[in-house]
Amino acid sequence: MVREVDIAVIGGGLAGLTAALTAARRGWRTLVLAGGVPGGQLTSIEKIEGLPGFPDGVPGYDLGPMAQEQVVAAGAEIVSGDCRAIEAAGERWRLVTEGELLARAVIVATGTTFAKLDIAGEDRLAGKGVSECASCDAPLLRGKTAVVVGGGDSAMQEALTLADHLSKVVLLASGADLTGQASYRDRIRANARIEVRTRATVTAVLGDNAVSAVRVKDLADGTETDTPTAAVFVFIGLVPNSDLVRGLVPCDASGRIVVDAAMRTRARGICAAGNVRQFSAHRAAAAMGDGTVAALSVDRYLATGEWRDP
Repeated sequence: MVREVDIAVIGGGLAGLTAALTAARRGWRTLVLAGGVPGGQLTSIEKIEGLPGFPDGVPGYDLGPMAQEQVVAAGAEIVSGDCRAIEAAGERWRLVTEGELLARAVIVATGTTFAKLDIAGEDRLAGKGVSECASCDAPLLRGKTAVVVGGGDSAMQEALTLADHLSKVVLLASGADLTGQASYRDRIRANARIEVRTRATVTAVLGDNAVSAVRVKDLADGTETDTPTAAVFVFIGLVPNSDLVRGLVPCDASGRIVVDAAMRTRARGICAAGNVRQFSAHRAAAAMGDGTVAALSVDRYLATGEWRDP
């Protein structure tokens, strides 16, 4: 049986949920395909900072369910299925999910996934010390040592979360200095449990059935040494989840979807919002703004039939 809606939102993170909330409040039949984990990367974030109304920050695993409840209360439906394909169906779009869905407009808010180092041991020991969630694993590592790879906001946030539980956190940044927000840098430097090593990266994850060490390369002189650790967290960048629309809408060289200021793509009736779109600020507040703008663009399109290419 084919389901029909006005707006299909692909992605259950802040951008997608905000888009669905706005669309539902405008009166459109709205369905969110939230993927396997509703809430997206929110669910693994210990504290989201910089959101107005939350001066002390808010845990992502709290904010996600709060947003979902608000979306459902506004009249939208959230399902946990993935979208496998999108194709044109006259003036509508056909989405292949567990079944088949026809939508008059689509908002792509599929976000990003963490980039990998692509080194020996990384995949083999995934879930056995190689992790992407400090808030999930930190209590299990109490009193131990962990290595965090990366020098941006995500890496520093994870290092700070781990430092609350572990005896030592080694933060490896490939550049000459940390690159994230100044507030995070100051907290990192003031934390006696966090050791920062710049111009360094990991070339191998070591261990038989669990992580026991990482091989660290000094990028200044090329030497390598093994650092004992119970876990390694890799935060070296983000890869946009845009494969679903490759060939359907233009993407830039990094794979992010090209949009205009109204979040519209060149495909009539398709918007993109959040980290998956070109020039995303990669901030929670920005994702929420993107979702609102995308939903209002789709609202105008459904009401008037007008669409302007970016």
